[in-house]
Amino acid sequence: MTGESTRERLGILGTGAIACGLARLAAESADVVVWARSEASAGAVSGDGIRVTTDLSELADRTFIVEAVVEDKAAKVGLFRRLELADGAVLTTTTSSLSIEELAAASGHPERFAGLHVFNPVEKMPLVELVFPEASSEDTRSRCEALCEAWGKTAVDVPDTPGFVVNRLLFPLLFNAVDLLVELDLKPETVDACMKLGAGHPMGPLRLLDLVGLDVSASIGDQIGVPVPERVRELIVAGRLGKKSGAGFYDY
Repeated sequence: MTGESTRERLGILGTGAIACGLARLAAESADVVVWARSEASAGAVSGDGIRVTTDLSELADRTFIVEAVVEDKAAKVGLFRRLELADGAVLTTTTSSLSIEELAAASGHPERFAGLHVFNPVEKMPLVELVFPEASSEDTRSRCEALCEAWGKTAVDVPDTPGFVVNRLLFPLLFNAVDLLVELDLKPETVDACMKLGAGHPMGPLRLLDLVGLDVSASIGDQIGVPVPERVRELIVAGRLGKKSGAGFYDY
């Protein structure tokens, strides 16, 4: 459930699960345009009040941009450099592990830059980790907070450290679950049932890795310095990336 409407004209870069979830949520309270890399990926976006384009120049009138493309610094920076940012527009990234300070500098507009780390599924998860570079202006900070409020989210200001707070704590646990699975030759259902019923987790760790995406999870592990289990890398090589590919630890 979102809060009051916002006057921001929102542009979202990307068509993955996070981008699409944000677009659907934001369209309830703002004017939304989604940029897709290709016509094929544009088909992934749906929802009332959402306009989709493959022309990056159509985002030139946006007052607030959310980048939500692949978790790769070069890809994000390359997109920032192609983007025509309107005067006064805020540029944010949904990165879950990359340095906000470095991305802000590469954007060319560090005073108008912020990390806006939302969680999947976007419509259900109430937290947004806000991460601001040193040069970020008060206007940028207040507008990020206001947009989160309009989305009905709780924004928490966290430091620019690899993995921020949630992933810094979460991924060692998730990968320990994989190590235990292999060590004791357990079924994924057994590990997940124990953590759901014994620790009160809403979703088991292996099911959660599948939801995040095993490729994304491995990238986060590499970025924050947490050893990625060999079983995770084997599944990635086999094309079992999780729910998005139809198979990971589980079949979908």
